[in-house]
Amino acid sequence: MSGPGERAGERPLLAVSLACFRDGAVLIARRGRGANRGLWSLPGGGVEFGETAAEAARREFFEETGAQAEILGLADIVESIGRGPDGRVERHAVILAFAGRLTGGEPAPTEEAEAIAWVSPDGLAAYEMTPDLARVVRRAAELAA
Repeated sequence: MSGPGERAGERPLLAVSLACFRDGAVLIARRGRGANRGLWSLPGGGVEFGETAAEAARREFFEETGAQAEILGLADIVESIGRGPDGRVERHAVILAFAGRLTGGEPAPTEEAEAIAWVSPDGLAAYEMTPDLARVVRRAAELAA
């Protein structure tokens, strides 16, 4: 039986992101593909079966930037629901947004993160970004302080 607003057999995607800090700046990435292509956001992606959310956040950060990070804690939960022109839900993700600190390597762009930038949390407004990015970074900065 389906619940309210759910189509038979469909469930939200569980995803993670990582607000990684170095010297007070957060690393943001311009999405190279997917629903938010061209927008600045945090590195992240889906949680794999058998993987903890924190493991997924570290893995996704590494896959998208080539650098390592430690997790400091859960900063926020973001729900991203995309609707088509007819109002029907086309995609739904629940994103666990973590705060972290760079521990190794120098981040570089990849196919998924076509550009990266270290930005002061106060400087995010200069970027065309995903809707919840500024709020998530503010909360993550409190954990990283």
